[in-house]
Amino acid sequence: MRIWSVNPVYLDRQGLVACWRETLLAQAVLLGRTKGYTNHPQLVRFRAQEDPVVAIGTYLQGVLTEATARGYRFDASKISRTGELELMPVTTGQLLMEWEHLAAKLVLRSPEKAQRNQQALREPGAIPAAHPMMRVVPGEIEPWERAGPVQPRA
Repeated sequence: MRIWSVNPVYLDRQGLVACWRETLLAQAVLLGRTKGYTNHPQLVRFRAQEDPVVAIGTYLQGVLTEATARGYRFDASKISRTGELELMPVTTGQLLMEWEHLAAKLVLRSPEKAQRNQQALREPGAIPAAHPMMRVVPGEIEPWERAGPVQPRA
């Protein structure tokens, strides 16, 4: 399960659809509707929020907004709840790790998207934009992250 911290605009079609589906699964976990994935590390940051279900719903809303902008028809009724909440922090280290992880995937399955993403961050030291519900803070990779070394898959 990958609930991306990077802005959904950077995801290719497959990544956006997978993010939507996997985050819906995470929502089901937080609602107690499934027994699988209950201890998944990606859920730590949502559980740390005042209202985890609103937090995951707000995350889903950001994914839905990007999907709608691309002309996709994701079912908004699947989002349990959204609401006003403080922006969830994400570290620069986490964003950069995810950026590299995503880049490795895109090079193989969506080279055009990989190239556009690289052009978006031309300046040295640039950091990718975070999901709209997140605010970037200085720091290393998040303690809940379990991704191994970034390697392209064949």
